[in-house]
Order: sequence, then structure tokens, then C-alpha cells
Amino acid sequence: MAAVFRAEGLGKTYPGVRANDDVSFAVQPGEIHALLGENGAGKSTLVKMIYGLVRPDNGRMFLEDAPHAPHDPRAARVAGVAMVFQHFSLFDALTVAENIALGMENPPPRRELAARITQVSHDFGLPLNPARRIVTLSAGERQRVEIIRCLLQEPRLLIMDEPTSVLTPQEAELLFATLRRLAGQGTSILYISHKLDEIRAHCDRATILRHGRVVDSCDPRAHSARELAAMMVGGEMRLIDRSGRQAGEVLLQVRDLSLPAPTAEGTALKSVNLTLRAGEILGIGGVAGNGQDELLAALSGELRSVPGSITLEGRDLSTEPPEPRRTAGLLSAPEDRLGHAAVPDFSLTENTLLTAGARKGLVRGGLIDHRAARRYAEDVIAGFDVRTPGPGTPARALSGGNLQKFVIGREVMQSPRVLVVNQPTWGVDAGAAAAVRQSLLDLARQGAGVIVISQDLDELLELSDRFCALNEGRLSEPVPTEGLTLDRIGLMLGGAHGMEEVRP
Repeated sequence: MAAVFRAEGLGKTYPGVRANDDVSFAVQPGEIHALLGENGAGKSTLVKMIYGLVRPDNGRMFLEDAPHAPHDPRAARVAGVAMVFQHFSLFDALTVAENIALGMENPPPRRELAARITQVSHDFGLPLNPARRIVTLSAGERQRVEIIRCLLQEPRLLIMDEPTSVLTPQEAELLFATLRRLAGQGTSILYISHKLDEIRAHCDRATILRHGRVVDSCDPRAHSARELAAMMVGGEMRLIDRSGRQAGEVLLQVRDLSLPAPTAEGTALKSVNLTLRAGEILGIGGVAGNGQDELLAALSGELRSVPGSITLEGRDLSTEPPEPRRTAGLLSAPEDRLGHAAVPDFSLTENTLLTAGARKGLVRGGLIDHRAARRYAEDVIAGFDVRTPGPGTPARALSGGNLQKFVIGREVMQSPRVLVVNQPTWGVDAGAAAAVRQSLLDLARQGAGVIVISQDLDELLELSDRFCALNEGRLSEPVPTEGLTLDRIGLMLGGAHGMEEVRP
């Protein structure tokens, strides 16, 4: 049977970077085909060529043996290629139906489209209300909108880029059930993910990229996650070292922190209390939209609180803006790396100035020391293996995982007293995720306190000494991570705060 998609010798070069080099592979009918590789291995460039966002410099593509050379995404969609991006491309103020109509070449009348959305979404077990505004939807529901928009095109090849990065385990299972059903009906799926266990569980074949070249192809079900990671990085994965840490004095104290929702769609914080000690990592879990962003904003100073609610080593920072908090040693890295943690059109050097100006001496007397800023950016790039041509590269030119490494490295290398991070390894490959997690453990080993906010429960169990759950703006009592079961975590995530069954 002829392949649904085939690439022969694809190549693409950017200034200073050979993103893809002689890439050849094929996707069979009804196959869920994984595309694996480290951040910067060339996965994003490859799928952008398939979807018409980038033109290859050389090589050929075929869709069911017909030449495939789309000059833009519209041509790719017409040919039968659909793509669900890692970052949602939805308008919050519009309804589900209005957003889906924007992605269609010739949308039917609104009533007919609403009926089709309802029918298709229920047929695939992804129910959606066409009249709901995007702003009211959870991350998992927004993912459904992106998928249904693609399914209405009846694609021959569906490309999915990190589709489970913002989903709960239950939502992820629902997605996989949908993908298996699609594959059973003959749709081919090209699947990108850094979650190797889900690749092993749900993909039929894997093509592995390293430095822009295909280095291996295998049945992922026949290999362990560790073996797949070794194929990606070209060597054995380093084990995380949790030794040498001991909780010391109290660094950060949060007392009865309550804040109204900053926006109509935000979440109010309700009597949040926590204590963080030197050398400790506190993990905070929760389904997206339960106050994670608001808690980080309150700790970073983007949202001010009442006096006495936030103290660092006895100093009241509750009403201080971000810069004095950073100077005092309270640093943070938000979830939204492009637009919040980094300015897209700023170079990496310029982006260091956003947070490191005072602590690293990059700004003195109101004047920028450009040479020092460049050196610091180079240090972060080298220390965290950020794959980029250099510190003059704009942030938007980096892959998501490499930008994440830069953002985390920029904060860790400032030697904070307390670091608060939200989704520290979101979109980061297995090797880089291990390096980022080790950097947080090393920071705690040096006597800092670390708060990790994450939807990745495995990450929280691996890193944290104590665990709390955030639900509708309320933070549960902390429990020791050692011996914590997923059933117990589930109760906490569901809001069983203060109940006997979630206490140690």
C-alpha cells in the first residue's frame, strides 16, 4: 500500500543553522507516526514544510504519490493536510463556531456549521457547544476546538505538535481514543511529543531526528523510554541526583493571601498559605485555570497583595513591585515563555535585561552595559545548551524548548534565594527536561528554596519534597511527596482540601 506521505532528501537552511539535512521518511495509511528529537533537532521546521509555512531548499514531498509542494497553509489544507499547533490559534472573544469558520475555506451557513460541529464533536467523543466563547473554555476544551476544526476538513494527514502539553491525564486519554479511532478510519497522523511513555503507548512507528538528520526509525513499543531518549541524544541519559539537600530556615512565608480575579476569566486566590524553607522544593499541582498564573503573579509582584501576606526572610514584600522583589532574591519564570517571560522580537541579549539587569550588574546608573549583557546571555546559552546561532538571535526564532531552557537558565544563573517556576519543562525534550530539573535540584542543594508549579504529576513527584494542590484558587495543606499515591493526588486536585484522607 502506498504511503500517505513521503519525504525524500528534504533540506532547509537558516542563517547559521542547517535545520533539516537530507530528511527522508514515510507515513503509512492509518498509522500514528511519531516524530522524535531533542529541541532544535528540526521537527518544527519539518512539519512547517509539510504544512506550507516554510519552503524547503531542496528535496521532494509526496502526498499519496502526487507531488506535494504547498506554497502556503491554505494549499496544504486543500491537498488534505491539517495541523494542530502546540500554541492555540484561537480568538478568545469569539465563539467556537466563529473560530472554526475562520479556519475554513468556504464555511457553510452558521446554523449548518453549528450542527456539523455538534455532530462531529459527539461522534469523536469530544463534545463541544458551538455557541460558547473561547474565553470560557478550559485548555482541554480549546484543544478540542483545534482538533474539530481539523476534522471538519477530513484530512488525509493530521499533524499534531505537543497536543497533550496542557491536558490533564483524563483529557489526554480522551484525545488518544480519538486518534485511534481516526487511524482506524484511515487517517494518518504525524505526532510530535516529548512524552516518551505516551509515544510508546500510542504510536505505531517513530522517526528520530538529531541535528536536523534522520538517525533512526523504530517501533517505539519495542523500546523503553530510556532507550528512545538515548537514540535522540546519541548517548545515555544522565540520572537525576537528588542527594545532598536538607531543609533549613524558613525563606518564604505566605499568610492568608487572597486576591480578586485580575480579569473576568481569571481565578481569585482564596486564603493561600504556604511556607518554603532553604534547600526545599515545594510542588504545586492543579488542572490549568485553577489559579496557577495568579499565584505566580502574586509572588512575583505583578499582582500586589495586602501588607504582611508575603515575606522573604522576614522582609515584607507584599506591596512591592517585581524589581525590588528580584533584588531581594525572589525570582520567577512564568508559563507563557513567548510574550510574558520573553519579548518575541528582542534578542536573547536584550531579553536578559528584562530580569537580570540589577542582580547581574547589566544596568548601572540607568545605563545598559551591553557587553556584560551579551556575556551573560552567552553564559546562559552555554550553561543550558540553548541551540541558537548566538545571543543576537531574536527570541521568536528559537524552538519552544530552547526558549524554555533560556528562560529557566536566565533565572537559575542569578542565584536566587527563592525561585518560583510554572511549567518548567513544558515542550522540552527528555534530555533537556532532565537537565532543567537537575538545575532546580542543584539550586535547592545550594540553599535556595524552589516552588515548582506544574501539571506534570511525574515531574512534581520526581522533584518535590512536599506537594500541594491548587483548586479554584485554594491551596491544600502540603503533604510529603514520599509515599504519595496518584489516588491521593486525585483527591487533592479535585478540591478535597483539609479532608482527613489527604493528610499525612
